[in-house]
Amino acid sequence: MTKTTTESVPFQILGEAEASITGPLGWSAGAAVAGIKRYGDEPRYDVGLLVSDRPCAVGGVFTTNKVCGAPVVISRQCVQRQRAQAIVVNSGCSNVAMGQRGIDDARRMAGLAAAKVGIDAELVLVGSTGVIARPLPLEKIEHGIQVLSVTRDGGPLFSRSIMTTDTVPKVRSVRFEIAGLSYTLSGTAKGSGMSHPNMATVFCFVTTDAALDADWLQAAVKRVADETINMVDVDMDTSTSDMMVAFANGAAGGPNLAADPAAAAIVESAMRYVCTELAKDLARDGEGARTLIEAEVRGAQSLEDARRAARTVVSSPLIKTMITGKDPNLGRVLMALGRSGAEMTVEQLSVWIGEHLAFERGEPTTLPLEQISREMGAEVVRLVADLGLGQFSATAWGCDMTEEYVRINADYTT
Repeated sequence: MTKTTTESVPFQILGEAEASITGPLGWSAGAAVAGIKRYGDEPRYDVGLLVSDRPCAVGGVFTTNKVCGAPVVISRQCVQRQRAQAIVVNSGCSNVAMGQRGIDDARRMAGLAAAKVGIDAELVLVGSTGVIARPLPLEKIEHGIQVLSVTRDGGPLFSRSIMTTDTVPKVRSVRFEIAGLSYTLSGTAKGSGMSHPNMATVFCFVTTDAALDADWLQAAVKRVADETINMVDVDMDTSTSDMMVAFANGAAGGPNLAADPAAAAIVESAMRYVCTELAKDLARDGEGARTLIEAEVRGAQSLEDARRAARTVVSSPLIKTMITGKDPNLGRVLMALGRSGAEMTVEQLSVWIGEHLAFERGEPTTLPLEQISREMGAEVVRLVADLGLGQFSATAWGCDMTEEYVRINADYTT
């Protein structure tokens, strides 16, 4: 565990061995190989259950795709009631565009999970990810729920159960102290393709043992998602199934931390850190990706302009392929910024490729192109733009686009 903290990071960052979605007190999880998931040759965990030992405050944001899955409908209703205790998930089939059958199947899935752990079905959220417009294999899901074991150590299996084309699970955890009490906040996410910043772009689940009220939690999830998970792009496509949901069960004791502005700020800072790291993990593991692209936009007139410009840079297919080919093509960055819709003038714009100032207030500079090309072979390539108009900034994350991305998506259902 990393013990060092700073004023800007008022928490302990748990290492890979300790990080788990069941790290906070009162949380358990499990998963099973039910035979739903088709991607890859070896069997994968594809049914998972995450449960608290008591009802939680809950907040969440969901895909804006008009073709949304039945699990999104059911889970959104649960979040609106502001209380939840579990989420059951499957991968391999998304239960999207199946009409009333889809709704009935999602409710049945929630009921099966509720019966497994002895809670009310209305307290169970549902998440399904995978192929669209195919019926949910309920018999396999029912079997998976029956045979899985829900334990304190089951977090890693749950994180694997939500993966589709992901190559690795994504998990982050932090610990912080307030008024002498210790709290843990953890997050796990999945997302490798069909990811575009349009609330939300992935599955992202956050758990904490702090006590928080649902109204504050809902607002905090929206703010954090907008800065982190919603700034990820892999391929400019917004999934039909995605959600970011946070649960707070209060198992660590103590008062409602949201009632104290200083305490609430620490909790939100912890959630922002966890979700920022998960956002980077998601972009880094984009389908076929070799390089993480980080685009920072400074000097914008508004926060929305900064976010719009940064998202446009990381979502541009030409910039993605420019990174793939290690081609320091300034024109592609200028093009993306110019079409983003953000207020800017060429005369006030400056651009950096890596550490190299490539464009300064309206004019290109002389660049060591061969050196920059070599540097673009690193695991992370940073692109920075200063619009020179204001004080707002934002960062977005994406990845390069390779032949492997085409192969994965050409073979996804066949």
